[in-house]
Amino acid sequence: MSKKRRSKESEAEETLPRAPKPDRASHHNVYVVFLRDPKGDGKAAYYVGMTGLTPEQRFQNHKNGLKAARIVKRCGERLVPRLYEHLNPMPYAKAKAMEVVLADSLRKRGFTVYGGH
Repeated sequence: MSKKRRSKESEAEETLPRAPKPDRASHHNVYVVFLRDPKGDGKAAYYVGMTGLTPEQRFQNHKNGLKAARIVKRCGERLVPRLYEHLNPMPYAKAKAMEVVLADSLRKRGFTVYGGH
């Protein structure tokens, strides 16, 4: 007759509310990369993309040549979080649409933009 007794600690853990599981559908991000002199004319540009990774991981993949946009591998200097941080994360469909909106917004301001399609 050996019944296992639960410790008070495990009983307390069971009564604590659990953190909600992250919404797997909302794990996509848009990101913007600053490009230094991509056309060789001395002017900067931007690359706008979308990913299921974090923007930092995706930027590293570009720089390492893993599923990379050549323009980012060659001219990508840094991420520009102030242009996208407030938008992330989001579901895939919204991220796909937001990539286009963000690229168009930068183009309307007179910047050269790659990606964003």
